[in-house]
Amino acid sequence: MEISIGENIRRLRLEKGITQEQLALVLNVSNAAVSKWERGGSFPDITLLFPLADYFGVSVDELMGHGND
Repeated sequence: MEISIGENIRRLRLEKGITQEQLALVLNVSNAAVSKWERGGSFPDITLLFPLADYFGVSVDELMGHGND
């Protein structure tokens, strides 16, 4: 199973019309962290999965790309 959370974060962020910096402020992380997630260089901390999903109005499964095969 491929985890596509970075691609999904980018897509959802762009759909919401916000910058990486704005998302970083909401989650209290650095711009660099958001950039790394979107590029696939790292994953968000597990404690951020529910806040991310809630912010974008999606399930954690959808955020992680589960079922998007």
